Amino acid sequence: MKSYRIAAIPGDGIGNEVIPAGIDVLRRLAALEEFGLELEHFDWSSERYLETEAYLPEDALDQLKKFDAILFGAVGSPRVPDHVSLWGLRLPICQGLDQYANVRPSRVLPGIISPLAKGAEIDWVIVRENTEGEYSGAGGRVHRGLPGEVATEVSVFSRAGAERIHRFAFELARKRPRRHLTLVTKSNAQRHGMVLWDEVFFEVAKDYPDVTTHRELVDAVTTRMVLKPSTIDVMVASNLHADILSDLAAALSGSLGIAPTANLNPERRFPSMFEPIHGSAFDIMGKGIANPIATFWTASMMLEHLGEAKAAARLMKAIEAVTASKVFTPDLGGTARTTDVTKAAIAAL
Repeated sequence: MKSYRIAAIPGDGIGNEVIPAGIDVLRRLAALEEFGLELEHFDWSSERYLETEAYLPEDALDQLKKFDAILFGAVGSPRVPDHVSLWGLRLPICQGLDQYANVRPSRVLPGIISPLAKGAEIDWVIVRENTEGEYSGAGGRVHRGLPGEVATEVSVFSRAGAERIHRFAFELARKRPRRHLTLVTKSNAQRHGMVLWDEVFFEVAKDYPDVTTHRELVDAVTTRMVLKPSTIDVMVASNLHADILSDLAAALSGSLGIAPTANLNPERRFPSMFEPIHGSAFDIMGKGIANPIATFWTASMMLEHLGEAKAAARLMKAIEAVTASKVFTPDLGGTARTTDVTKAAIAAL
């Protein structure tokens, strides 16, 4: 029997509610599909930061490299500036383990009503460059506190980084029925980095004649997502652009509470990290109403990455059975609690 070592990092806010729910579902699924799960929990969070002034221990990456995958909850606390928490926990893991391909699927699950009239046409995958671009960390501040203070935030686009994410997106698009890939850009205004981004895309496209392509400015893509959702299949976008577009995609699909994410190291030199998209959501923390569907879908993506395709499909069918039965938390207009949705998913397995 195969067994997988999973590092569980609930993090902050509702991460401490939905990750345990996801683990309950995974344990039941493992018993049904006959594979092993060895889970180790890590207390890396804003609470740890406030106590020790560090989110991560010095050997954090070395610890994580021993696992097959990472199940991550959320990071962010009202008591810690957002840039400190993000750069203290999530980004060091993504960059340190070279998880350069962020994958965010979106579709309207059975029983859920999209706020978009054409919601049934949503079937997208957003591929996000995950280690450089606008979140490279390059820049700084000088003359702090003086009238002439200056802050710079430098977007870094490398040929190697652009080529590998574009090639990943083409490979993914090739596996989907429509074989269509949209390049998201802003090269009309960002005339250096994003012009390189575009040029590399069309160089890589020559290796994929079976994939049709379309180039769209990021602002125009937002209108296309709303007005012509059926014209989109797979999108590849920079770190910042995809971050924003994927939240829009989740909202158009019904709720941030259902959207999954995979932070992949496609070459599998390091473990990949899987997380729900919704963040720490401190406004509902502790109320028992956080939607665990995003975590369940994220867990399905994790199982597929690990090679457990049958188990991943079984979990996805269970998720769809739960949503079709309208066992909804308040974000979807229902009254169910986190535990109710979890029990329904386990029963549906």
